Amino acid sequence: MQKSQYAVIMAGGIGSRFWPFSRTKYPKQFHDVLGTGKSLLQQTVKRLEPLVAHENILVVTNQDYISLVKEQLPFLKDHQILAEPVGRNTAPCIAYACYKIYQKNKQANIVVLPSDHIIKDEIRFVDTLKVAMESTASSDLLVTLGIQPTRPDTGYGYIQFIEDKKQKIKKVKTFTEKPALDLAKVFLDSGDFLWNSGIFVWNVSSILKAFAEYMPDMAETFSEGKDAYWTDGEKDFVLKAYSQCRNISIDYGILEKAPNVYVVPSDFGWSDLGTWKSLYENSEKDENGNVVDGNAMTYETNNCIIKMPKDKLVVVEGLEDYIIAEYDGVLMICRKDQEQRVKDFVADAKANKGIKYI
Repeated sequence: MQKSQYAVIMAGGIGSRFWPFSRTKYPKQFHDVLGTGKSLLQQTVKRLEPLVAHENILVVTNQDYISLVKEQLPFLKDHQILAEPVGRNTAPCIAYACYKIYQKNKQANIVVLPSDHIIKDEIRFVDTLKVAMESTASSDLLVTLGIQPTRPDTGYGYIQFIEDKKQKIKKVKTFTEKPALDLAKVFLDSGDFLWNSGIFVWNVSSILKAFAEYMPDMAETFSEGKDAYWTDGEKDFVLKAYSQCRNISIDYGILEKAPNVYVVPSDFGWSDLGTWKSLYENSEKDENGNVVDGNAMTYETNNCIIKMPKDKLVVVEGLEDYIIAEYDGVLMICRKDQEQRVKDFVADAKANKGIKYI
C-alpha cells in the first residue's frame, strides 16, 4: 500500500429509482441492501482497504448526509468528508476532490468510484484496480474500468475499445450513452464494447491537466481554492464554487473529448444496483424465485422481490413478477416490468402527498 494512493468515493445521490426504500433523508448507499451487515458505502470502503489507507479516503456527499457518513465510517476525519451544498453531477464532485488532494499530495494516484455498486469478486476487483493504478502512476492516462457485458442492457453506457492483445489496458475509441435495444444487441455481438462502470483511475496531475484543457471554467473555479482546502475556510469556498458550476458529468465534460482515455476490460461480478430489478438479479432466491427480505409468508407467489420491515408480517398470495416494498410509511406494489415508473411515482407522491414521502 503506497502513501500516494487515494480514493474518492462519490456518495451524494438519492437513488430515487429505489423508492420507497431509498429516500431523500436516507439514500440507498447508507442501507444494508443485501443483508450483509454492512451498508453499500461501508462495503465500498472495505473492498478498497488492500489498496488505500483509511487516511487517504475522501467521501464526497451532500451536506445533509455528513452525519450519516460519520456514523457509518467513524474513522474518517472531518476534512475527509467533502460536503457538496448541492448536487451538480460527477464533474464538479471529482474536481473538488482532486484539486483538494493536489494541495496535499502532488504525486497522488487516485481511484474514483460510486458508493452504491455491488462487486461480488472483490479479489479480482482489487487485482483489476492494481492494473489500472500501475498504468496511471507515472503516465498521463485517464483510465476507466469497463465491464464485460452479459446482455444487451439499455440502462448502461457503453465503451468501445481498440483491441491490443499485448496490453491489459485498451485505448478507448468511443463512448455511447444508454443505447436503444437494437443498438445494444449490435454492441454485444461485436465483442469490442464494454459497460461503463463509472469507476475511474488517474494521477492527480493528469486529471487537473484535463480539467484545464476541456473544462477551463471548472478548473479556474476549483483552482482558486488552493489556499482554502484543508482549512476552516474550505466550506465557504465550496459554497461559492458550486454556485458557479454547471451540472455536467465527467464523461461528457472530459472523457468523451480527451485522446488519452483507456479502459481495463473487467469481470468481477459488477452491478450498479440502480433499480429494483438489479437488486432482484443480484440477490439469493428461494425455491419459487422470490427474493424475500423481511417477515413474509408467500402462497402461489413466484419471481417477486419482497422487502419489508422486520416488525411486520406480510402475506402475499397469487402474485408473479412483482415488487412489494415498504419503508418509513410508504408501501409500493408494482410489476417488475414497470419499475421504470418508480420515478413517476416519486414525482406524484411529492406533488400530491408532500415531501415527507420522498
